[in-house]
Amino acid sequence: MQTAEATPVRLAAPGRRPGPLRRAIRELALVAVLFGAYKLGRLAVVGRAGTAVANGEFVWHLERLLRLPSEVALQHPVLSAELLARLANSYYAYVHFPATIGCLLWLYLRRPAHYRWTRRGLAALTAAALALHLLVPLAPPRLTPLTGMVDTGSRYGPAVYGPPGTDEVSNQYAAMPSLHVGWAIAVGVALVATTAGRRRWLWLAHPIVTALVVVVTGNHYWLDGIVATAMLAIVLMLLPAPADGDRPSGRSWGCPRGRPDRPPGSTRCRVGAPAGGWRRARERRRVVRGAAATRRR
Repeated sequence: MQTAEATPVRLAAPGRRPGPLRRAIRELALVAVLFGAYKLGRLAVVGRAGTAVANGEFVWHLERLLRLPSEVALQHPVLSAELLARLANSYYAYVHFPATIGCLLWLYLRRPAHYRWTRRGLAALTAAALALHLLVPLAPPRLTPLTGMVDTGSRYGPAVYGPPGTDEVSNQYAAMPSLHVGWAIAVGVALVATTAGRRRWLWLAHPIVTALVVVVTGNHYWLDGIVATAMLAIVLMLLPAPADGDRPSGRSWGCPRGRPDRPPGSTRCRVGAPAGGWRRARERRRVVRGAAATRRR
């Protein structure tokens, strides 16, 4: 009697992850959705310039009540130095998107769990910011005559925005919260969390410089950055933490290769060393010395 051999059937694993191409398409689709929402936000504020300016005046008076530093006092010395003004405008125009995209690309390739965490944080922050932009249109200081601030982009260049009435790309009445500041903080936090060594804290220079630049150029109030920081903190607290396996290696930047496990008395290689690593290394050396002494006997 012949027995028919069953042809093996390959079933797709239920938890199989999509390929690189599908993941890349999904990420691009997310960016496209956010960009489309931003464009719709611009259309929604058409004809509300008067409300946006009134809200800007309210924020200006509120900052004075809160005793926040004057944006005019920070901008004044920059106006007398054209080079500084151009550098600030260039940082505002050319660093924001490339720094964010570069960070996401590096995380995507090297720290996938932190990439998903950062991407979700940026998406949630951007969605919440767009909702606030629609509900509360806010003119930036450069478009609020009461502030007396100058539009450094139009005066010195390079300029990011055109006249508000003819700008077909961006919503200029969406000052609060500042996505420039929010995204920069997200980038700094992600890079500090995924790199090792003391110098990793230098990544925080990006959000600090961004916060100063957006004020100096007249594009944001101090409260715009403060609100963005608070919203990002809430978003990151609500998101699940990245997987432990995505943490940076124990070797710090200043530690020689192969020597990440010096004892706590050494300050050069202590930062980022795995817990107990120097003790394990000392035990290994003790075992090796014991074995060598036994062979000599």
